[in-house]
Amino acid sequence: MKIEVGDCVRLKKKHPCGSYEWLVLRSGADFRLKCLGCDHQIMIARTALEKNIKSINSSQNTEG
Repeated sequence: MKIEVGDCVRLKKKHPCGSYEWLVLRSGADFRLKCLGCDHQIMIARTALEKNIKSINSSQNTEG
């Protein structure tokens, strides 16, 4: 499973704001994700993220 910066991932569990969609801001051993519903940012371990991903929407760049 290849997850890159700029990808939009859909997780199995929803965020308290109601959104399932997250934007990948940083990748490595840990990932920094931004909720697309409320802009909250979290750090999550690679193993935890890979276990909870439902789908990946690649190359969904938000840059102009």
